[in-house]
Amino acid sequence: MSTTTTWGLVVETTMGTGERKHTEAQVVAHVTGSRTEALAELERRARNHVPMHPMSPKRRRLLRAGDGFLLVVDGSWQSFVTRFTVAELLEDSAAPPAPKPVVEAPAPAPAAPAAPPGEPAERRVGPAVELDADGVPVRPAWLGRTDLT
Repeated sequence: MSTTTTWGLVVETTMGTGERKHTEAQVVAHVTGSRTEALAELERRARNHVPMHPMSPKRRRLLRAGDGFLLVVDGSWQSFVTRFTVAELLEDSAAPPAPKPVVEAPAPAPAAPAAPPGEPAERRVGPAVELDADGVPVRPAWLGRTDLT
């Protein structure tokens, strides 16, 4: 696998009690890198995980399984399990679009100063317009014009 692989960290946990007991799953994070890096982050999360059930834990066991970890917590009457799995992300319908590459645009040519109203364009004579790095005039063309008041 390449080091640009994205891994999903999936947590499946027991919810509810008695007859309403069921398992819910969610992707809690993504890790971009190697599978080893993803497993290390998953193990960190598994070791620090505090499940909602049982309310009064009697025993806690964390086991390593093929693609992740299994946390078994025994309560007074029942055991509850949380499965931590690392899985390669193959597709994500809600992923943000990849950024487009930045292309440097050539600096625009200096524009000729605008002629005051009533003055023909041929009579525009003056120094070249000074532009900053983004191509914006350092001194606006309207600055100092007396016909704008």
